[in-house]
Amino acid sequence: ESTKEVKMHLKTWNLYLDLKEAALKEDLKFYFMNPCEKYRARRQVPWKLALQILKILMVTTQLVFFGLSNQLVVSFKEENTVAFKHLFLKGYSGVDEDDYSCSIYTQQDAYDSIFYVINQYRQLKNVSLGTLGYEHEGSGLKICKQQYKKGTMLPSNDSLNIDVSTETECIFLKPEELAGKKAELKLNSSFFNLEFYRLIEIEISFKLKGIALQTIHARELPDCYAFQNTITFNNKAHSGKIKIYFDSDTDIQECKDWHIVSSVLQKNTQYILVFDGFVILSCFASLILCTRSIVLAMKLQKRFVNFFLEKYKRHVCHADRLEFINGWYVLVIISDVMTIIGSILKMEIKAKNLTSYDVCSILLGTSTLFVWVGVIRYLGYFQTYNVLILTMQASLPKVLRFCCCAGMIYLGYTFCGWIVLGPYHEKFEDLNTVAECLFSLVNGDDMFATFAQIQQKSMLVWMFSRLYLYSFISLFIYMILSLFIALITDSYDTIKKYQQNGFPVTDLHEFLKDRGSVGYRKEQASIPLVCCCGRSVECF
Repeated sequence: ESTKEVKMHLKTWNLYLDLKEAALKEDLKFYFMNPCEKYRARRQVPWKLALQILKILMVTTQLVFFGLSNQLVVSFKEENTVAFKHLFLKGYSGVDEDDYSCSIYTQQDAYDSIFYVINQYRQLKNVSLGTLGYEHEGSGLKICKQQYKKGTMLPSNDSLNIDVSTETECIFLKPEELAGKKAELKLNSSFFNLEFYRLIEIEISFKLKGIALQTIHARELPDCYAFQNTITFNNKAHSGKIKIYFDSDTDIQECKDWHIVSSVLQKNTQYILVFDGFVILSCFASLILCTRSIVLAMKLQKRFVNFFLEKYKRHVCHADRLEFINGWYVLVIISDVMTIIGSILKMEIKAKNLTSYDVCSILLGTSTLFVWVGVIRYLGYFQTYNVLILTMQASLPKVLRFCCCAGMIYLGYTFCGWIVLGPYHEKFEDLNTVAECLFSLVNGDDMFATFAQIQQKSMLVWMFSRLYLYSFISLFIYMILSLFIALITDSYDTIKKYQQNGFPVTDLHEFLKDRGSVGYRKEQASIPLVCCCGRSVECF
């Protein structure tokens, strides 16, 4: 009787495992179907697919609207910066000389340029064409000069006696003071008696306010701007040339008191706010659906791992575990979170409660990038596009390892070019510029100009530059770049062979084959529906 009970127990246990296995295989088979196959199998409407398509249209439209609005902001900043240079820089030609705006060479030019800034600031409202004004009554023009402490310098005798420690002295001129006699006393003070052999730099800073009215033509509420302008007379080199730098930091501020007589502007703002609200709702729904799918996938993975351990007494390999983690859903979740935050910021900016244009641009731009990259997932249902996706996935680890090795050589050339060619070539003056120049050479851009611009003051350096450039171009274009392409080509050939002869079979694939799921796939693939091109289980 005990033997019969054991047999009966084993029979019941095997039946339980068979039923459990059948249910698990059915769920696994359904999980790895594409949206069209799921609809045919269980009439499950592909809500996520429809929502992603709708979200692509809405997010892109939202980005276009924000981009057009942001374009007005950028153009207003740039045009004001150019206007400030023409207003406050004496003799400005309209084009910056290098990384600085202009330069002066005589003491008289230095005095003229300094007093020109003061005079233009004093009569700003009479000379400016823009909607500019002083910040407030307490604001003004701040002039600071930095110089070495007292000393003597006689270049003709090659003698120098100077204290290298520096001192800074400042003077403050208010707009109302510039209109009275008090300003004459300050302008004639000893502060403006400059000893150029001690002078390091003079910095003139002032703050102006402005209002962008051009947004009204785009049916948007205007923004208020604060411009922190700084003019620097740089004499650190003491080379007989003073470089004049102009820097303008623009801050968008909320207009404190504004009243615009126009119902069109108010309605247009309300419509855009409502549209942004719908974008947030669609992204929130997408976030919930994708999070739910990931949670269900993790539960299904746990069921499969436990069943495999229970029946076959061994653990599931790492590759099979990764089959349940859908990276596209993770990408969509990140995109949805960024879109929701960016849309909230955009609504606040539209309502003129916030002015964080840069943060909002990064969030909306990156989220839109991720949304469009996510379209690749649905293109993967077509065999031709699936080859591209699988090739990218297979080649990525090898490409990253290869780039790490090539990057070491690239860094070596970067440091070498900076230290040797920096004094003789403008494209090698700093590390960032050297890296950009070498990257351009790898892509075959601007080669002749890089060779031709080297100064021939030192024959040794000129010969080294030829050896340096020829070796870099030959190494990276003919060898490293070719190997880089070969890695991707090798992955493509491997994927093509797998599609012809079959992909490597793992425990998960063998487990699903037992119920003839592959035959089911091939049968489904033969249905003449373009959107439902089936994939074998191995493609997942």
